[in-house]
Amino acid sequence: MITLAVRLKNLAFLVIAVLVLGFVGIRYADLGRYVGVADYYTVDVQLPRTGGLFTHSDVTYRGVSVGRVGPIDLTADGVTAELRLKKSAPHIPADTRAVVAGLSAVGEQYIDLRPRSDDGPYLSDGARIEQSDTEVPAPVTDVLTSVDDLTKSVPLDDLRTVVDEFGKAFEGHGDDLQVLLDNGSEFVQAADRALPSTTRLINDGETVLRTQAEEGRAVRDFATGATRLAATLKGSDADLRRLLTVAPDAATQISGVLRDLDPSLGVVLANLLTTSEVAVTRQHGIEELLVKYPAAVAAGATAVDGGKVNLGMAVTFFKPLPCTAGYGATRYRNGLDLGTAPPLNTGASCTAPASSGIGVRGSAHAPGG
Repeated sequence: MITLAVRLKNLAFLVIAVLVLGFVGIRYADLGRYVGVADYYTVDVQLPRTGGLFTHSDVTYRGVSVGRVGPIDLTADGVTAELRLKKSAPHIPADTRAVVAGLSAVGEQYIDLRPRSDDGPYLSDGARIEQSDTEVPAPVTDVLTSVDDLTKSVPLDDLRTVVDEFGKAFEGHGDDLQVLLDNGSEFVQAADRALPSTTRLINDGETVLRTQAEEGRAVRDFATGATRLAATLKGSDADLRRLLTVAPDAATQISGVLRDLDPSLGVVLANLLTTSEVAVTRQHGIEELLVKYPAAVAAGATAVDGGKVNLGMAVTFFKPLPCTAGYGATRYRNGLDLGTAPPLNTGASCTAPASSGIGVRGSAHAPGG
């Protein structure tokens, strides 16, 4: 007879067995989807071909595993792969590219989800990634066929000639090649050390190139001007040759003149410097003189007639008013004062602007003065 204790043990064993089987079925046999307790959601990916993908392949997002590939079914224009993404995984933007990649050249394939942005909306259960948003590797057969076609297109006789010539070129130069390789390694190391500077140069080069592009018209104008200058020089070839012929004699004569003038030439140039400083402040007056002088000479010639000079006087008192600004420090002296004269005010001058409308005089205010 089965005792109560045995019955309780059998019942406990049965409960534990049911729980274990349920856990295994839900966890590993994917039975949870039939009772609504699956820990993943599904997303369909449209592919032109599998690209080596298979059921239970890994699915990654930013390099982190987020699920597995489910069933792969044929369609009219390719295949549909069901992605089973973990609900605990981060939200994946719907604007995502699905790329079939390989762990290595001969490794197993997996799907890598590469989002174009970090914003929503996000993938959810039943979502679909279209074939235009996918990428699969080229079939190995196509790669091998292309390589085979390439090797067949190489002329064997010419290839043998090239190999033979390379052999002759490097024969007996093993040490030189070793030095070249060693120096190349040092060059690569130096380039690696200078990488920040190189990167900065490339970034700054963009600004320089942009400036050159903006100044493209000026550069073209300069090139056009240079072309015209070259054409002019070509047309003046005979004159330039004659100039180069007589230039040495002229230089010798000028050198002799400079030696004869030394050291008085330096004194003259120094004095001319002072003169030029004075002339600069009177530049407008000198310019006005050079403009008006020919007209004044021409008018003077018409004033003389038959040994007589014809003159006329136009009274313009106080038209315009005389300038008084700048003369405040000058002391007035009566004309009947016979005593010692006060110091002459050498700093007196009209300080009013030429545009003031009064009689501002002096060459410094030309042409109005």
